[in-house]
Amino acid sequence: MVTAPALKKSPSIAPSQPLASEDETDVSALIARLTGEVNQIACEKTKSIQQITNQMKMLALNALIESSRVGAQGAGFAVVAQEVRAVGQQVETIARELESHLTTRTGNLKSSIEEMTNRARGERMVDLSLNAVELIDRNLYERTCDVRWWATDSAVVDCAAKPEAATVAHVSERLGVILSAYTVYLDLWLCDLDGKVIANGRADRSHVAGASVAETKWFREARGLRSGDDYVAGDIECQPLLGNAQVATYCASVRERGKANGRPLGVLAIHFDWEAQARAIVQGVRVSAADKARVLLVDSSFRVIAASDGQGILSERLPLKLEGKPSGFYHDASKRMIAFHATPGYETYRGLGWYGVIVSGG
Repeated sequence: MVTAPALKKSPSIAPSQPLASEDETDVSALIARLTGEVNQIACEKTKSIQQITNQMKMLALNALIESSRVGAQGAGFAVVAQEVRAVGQQVETIARELESHLTTRTGNLKSSIEEMTNRARGERMVDLSLNAVELIDRNLYERTCDVRWWATDSAVVDCAAKPEAATVAHVSERLGVILSAYTVYLDLWLCDLDGKVIANGRADRSHVAGASVAETKWFREARGLRSGDDYVAGDIECQPLLGNAQVATYCASVRERGKANGRPLGVLAIHFDWEAQARAIVQGVRVSAADKARVLLVDSSFRVIAASDGQGILSERLPLKLEGKPSGFYHDASKRMIAFHATPGYETYRGLGWYGVIVSGG
């Protein structure tokens, strides 16, 4: 049960829009490439220096051999040859040290760039995860407004107070008008306090009148709401009475005279068309093809409730490693990047402990 301080009139819902992200130049990849080229050039040049010093050493060795043949007369030439040989060795040492230092430094630079790139990518994925769950939060906040508002409708209150043929027909017509304007709902049900569906907005499609929902979790919680300002937000489920469609059910109590503190008369349940709306959100997240990303929404038990690839919905559980953090990213055993962000809620809707998740790579 969630308590809200004030009731807002719900605006009509526009179709979910894709999440925008700017095309970014991969500067880090460019730097990494240039670093690799510098490292390659350094290695090639030091090898050229080593070849020259090897030639110098060979010339010095040949000079020493020739000076030894001429005896004392070649002694001075031998000294010069020895110096040339020593200089060649020094140059060779410097060249090797230069190659070693450059290779080490460019290697460290490349590693740092890769780490920075990975962190930047991870943070971007976390932001996109937040955007996805924020967008659904804002959408579902409007659902909580809708159900509390419509529960005060005079036709709904009158029918809950006296569920006679005339009031049932009138409220069914009224709920149908609401559904024609709010296309994000599959149906609206008015239930009595025993859990029997009195009327619904699409009686021509869903013959649910007379059915009992007394054992559902959302009805039991709604039955115990303390005021008309409270509401129930149900978990995502497949609703058998709606052809096993995936729904998010929101409930408010119908009270005498439509007053928040009035005597309870019944429960209004509205069934949000979850699959279509959630799919538009997760498929609208703009990740590059190179990321090979799967965008998900998961509930508080890490059950997948929306997936950009349409797989595992309501059956797969994602073993998130939160480590006590509301958001972050890490790599799993398969070297996939897992980015997540907990629901921040919106206005009086505090969320249900859901997470936006992006699994990329692998």
